[in-house]
Amino acid sequence: MQSFRTELENPVVEQEIIDLEKKIRLFQEGKITDEKFRSLRLARGVYGQRQPGVQMVRIKLPFGKATFKQVIKISDVSDEYAIRNLHITTRQDIQIHFVSLDRTPELWAQLAEDDITLREACGNTVRNVTASPTAGIDPKEPFDVSPYAQAVFEFCLRNPICAEMGRKFKMSFSSSDDDTAFSYIHDLGFIPKVKIVDGQEERGFKVLLGGGLGSQPFLAHLVHEFLHEDQLIPFVESSLRVFDRYGERNNRNKARFKYLIQKLGIDEVLRLIAEERVANAVKSFPIDRDTISQPTPPDTSAIAHLSLDEDAEYLIWKSTNAFEQKQKGYYGVFVKISTGDLPTEKARALVAGLDGLVADEIRFTQNQGLLLKYATERSLPHIYQLLKKLELASAGFQSTSDVTTCPGTDTCNLGISNSTEMARVIETYIREFYADFVYNKELKIKISGCMNSCGQHGLAHLGFHGSSVKANGKVVPAAQVMIGGGTVGDGVGRVAERIIKVPTKRVLHVVDLVLSDYKKNVQEGENFHAYYDRQSKNYFYTLLKPLADLTTLSDDEYIDWGHQETFETAIGVGECAGVVIDLVATLIYEAEEKKGWAISAFEERKYADSIYHAYSTFVGCAKALLLDKGVNVSSQHAVIQEFQTQFVEQQLFSLETTFPELVLQINKNEPTPEFAENYLASLNIFFDAVYAYRNSVKVN
Repeated sequence: MQSFRTELENPVVEQEIIDLEKKIRLFQEGKITDEKFRSLRLARGVYGQRQPGVQMVRIKLPFGKATFKQVIKISDVSDEYAIRNLHITTRQDIQIHFVSLDRTPELWAQLAEDDITLREACGNTVRNVTASPTAGIDPKEPFDVSPYAQAVFEFCLRNPICAEMGRKFKMSFSSSDDDTAFSYIHDLGFIPKVKIVDGQEERGFKVLLGGGLGSQPFLAHLVHEFLHEDQLIPFVESSLRVFDRYGERNNRNKARFKYLIQKLGIDEVLRLIAEERVANAVKSFPIDRDTISQPTPPDTSAIAHLSLDEDAEYLIWKSTNAFEQKQKGYYGVFVKISTGDLPTEKARALVAGLDGLVADEIRFTQNQGLLLKYATERSLPHIYQLLKKLELASAGFQSTSDVTTCPGTDTCNLGISNSTEMARVIETYIREFYADFVYNKELKIKISGCMNSCGQHGLAHLGFHGSSVKANGKVVPAAQVMIGGGTVGDGVGRVAERIIKVPTKRVLHVVDLVLSDYKKNVQEGENFHAYYDRQSKNYFYTLLKPLADLTTLSDDEYIDWGHQETFETAIGVGECAGVVIDLVATLIYEAEEKKGWAISAFEERKYADSIYHAYSTFVGCAKALLLDKGVNVSSQHAVIQEFQTQFVEQQLFSLETTFPELVLQINKNEPTPEFAENYLASLNIFFDAVYAYRNSVKVN
């Protein structure tokens, strides 16, 4: 592989890209272990696919915002390096697939030219900060949450407090009490609130903590009814510090924040968060409300008049896919993208055709579609005709006929079933036999290829996740049926209940039975949740039980959707959850590298960063020596305590104080230049002692 060079305006990004190229070269030369390299590439948005030898690249778009120019750039990159397709995710990212590892640095460099990043899109980091796509134009919003989501994104990016956590960390901002960004299933979820104090309006957020989907869904805890906007970043920072220090690091199945809260209790976690405030870089962080401004509305006065008032399909599309913005005279327009897959050829044609019809901004949505802004009554018919030409004019955005899905077995290592083809089949079936559900936005269907809920089946009214069953000595592709989940509002949500498992080729029968029963038995004024609660879980189990009968299997039911061969489970090692990277052979080297970062940050007067890098070095060294001794503990806090027991109290290390007191000065002192200097000096002494101990062990 030839050495790669780039020239970018941002020297930090330029250096990151050059470093990635160097790390790839070292890995290919066998100088970096596979596990270590995996963690490096994941933190840079490069993710292993189900297919060997190629990568998925995840492009991080904060709250799904992109300009037309950025969409074109991403399309160009997909054409050159991937397979001419943009996959929209439920976290408002874009994924491109089948990328050669060698070419990821130059791919990143091209994206960076238009201020697009891959940094921390995967791995044990803060993932993409999501927000309601309607933020800024939502008629129900108290204020635009976009600048706040941007501030959190910028604060977390490259921040040492969240660069190598035990697992990923997810945050969302909803635009109103409708909670369309699902605050209740996030590690941190925020809902905007205003209150009047002394005649002045103050902004703040309702805060939910510790939610999550995955194989074991947890609903978040309400921890603040009103957190002042200036306290948003400090609370985020303190929460991340607690998760980094106390979170599980060995068993990644128990390493999310929700399990830490389950283990310690919400009151203790909140106490620890409050304790960390001392160490925060700032105690109050005013948000620049002008960071994200509204795009310039187009002048559509010269557009030719086009009347489609007699076109029934247009009227249905307009009623389900367009809405009046809070800005009078303008409309938001949703575009449904089947399975979230937008071919680059269509993306280019769409952007070109939209010029002058809408504002220069697209928001990618959580249900894998697009939101266009600032359409006018005059431009709406032209937009519809453009979408129809591109086969993107499907009505019923966010309705029952708009099915959310993850990629499943198309590309994912963890996929068990073909969720994308299942989604296409269900959508076609609903449009053909339940056309009236194109108007129903209270019953949503979501599908995941496995139990990990990337397709958000856990919060679906009717959900499916990939599974398998055995019959007649063979493995049969199956779907776990989930019913009763979804958003209630203002931070309240419901987790779908497991009902029954059926062969995947019978999911259309499930849809048919549930929708027909709903139409027949729903009472006036009753939404789907009330209908489900009244009917009960046992009712649906009985209703669907005949579909689980494996004695009546046809030959076709041994084959998954979209396949021709007999089904077999081929589950690889998943990377969506990040990886455990603390290998004994590399811990000391990593600690020394972090010590270098601490020194560099101090010289750049980034004292809070310097202190945290130094803290990470203390912990890394301690963990390395503990592992050398055969002691494996599961959190940074446990490492600190166990090092005191195994080394200091055994008089293998001589310190002026206890090891916990030495290391945990970090949350008892302000991040001043004086403390940073003293803390770094203590680290240098400790690090020299670690090397001396290691050398003595090797000699003996």
